[in-house]
Amino acid sequence: MKNLILGLFFISLFQIAQSQEDPVISKREIAHNVASNLETAHRSVAINGVNIFYREAGDTSKETILMLHGFPSSSLMYRDLIKKLAKDFHIVAPDYPGFGFSDAPTVSEFNYTFHNVSLLMDAFVEKLNIDTYYIMMQDYGGPIGFRMAVRNPKKIKGFIIQNANAYFEGLSGEWAQKYSALLKAGDKEGVLKMQNWWMSLEGIKAMYLNGVKEPSKVDPISYLTDEALLRREGINEIQITFLNNYGSNFEKYAEWQKYLKDHQPPTIVIWGIHDKFFSVEGAKAYSKDLKNVETHLIDGSHFLLELHSDKAAKLITKFIDKI
Repeated sequence: MKNLILGLFFISLFQIAQSQEDPVISKREIAHNVASNLETAHRSVAINGVNIFYREAGDTSKETILMLHGFPSSSLMYRDLIKKLAKDFHIVAPDYPGFGFSDAPTVSEFNYTFHNVSLLMDAFVEKLNIDTYYIMMQDYGGPIGFRMAVRNPKKIKGFIIQNANAYFEGLSGEWAQKYSALLKAGDKEGVLKMQNWWMSLEGIKAMYLNGVKEPSKVDPISYLTDEALLRREGINEIQITFLNNYGSNFEKYAEWQKYLKDHQPPTIVIWGIHDKFFSVEGAKAYSKDLKNVETHLIDGSHFLLELHSDKAAKLITKFIDKI
């Protein structure tokens, strides 16, 4: 009998110890999961036969921000911003076909137009089971993102616009003006020369460094990676094809502006004032159709996030928190 009582006593002590230890383990597991969510995962998913590379971070139960990159970069341009927003949001940043680490089917295998890529991005969002989201768009991300929004207005919670143009006023940048003049003159050789210069190391560096007061603070890994990926076999033809399709966006401007006017999506504009493609007039033009747009003109380049990701993260967090 005595042995039985002692046995029950030790069993009860063991159960008490277990009940005290379990919460500690649980907290450690939770902490590990939180830390894992804050780290950027690098994934790929097959969409209509094309493997799309994407970066993902944050808790999927929180508001999603779909980050659409510009030319000639990839989701790499968002790497620092993703880390700074992952604590508060679910971030997804894909590479388009022919960009970054996504597949690059030949121009005969894939139709490289802004319309077709926007359809692929729709399928990408659906594949990831993302019902509603904010779109952050830079440069090429604008024409792709606005097409997505017009087709699926109920899915769009708002816009974060970083040097993504939707107005003719914005086409007054130095490079846009020079390029337009070459097109109007029918100077095919001049057009091709300018396109290839934009894809040269000199041209890419100019996009990153123009107007930057301390260029040594811009990590060269950004423009060197862009340049290296552009040097891959077949990529030049893909990029030229895409550049030649950019004019298809102009006829859509009125439609996108009507969408903004009719739906009044919450919008913040964060614009680098030293962009040689799109002038600050493009940033200011959004206020013509949006009643409560928030506009911030930053002393930065086309790729302002290289030096201003801290500021951008704070602005974006504050913007979404008050919606």
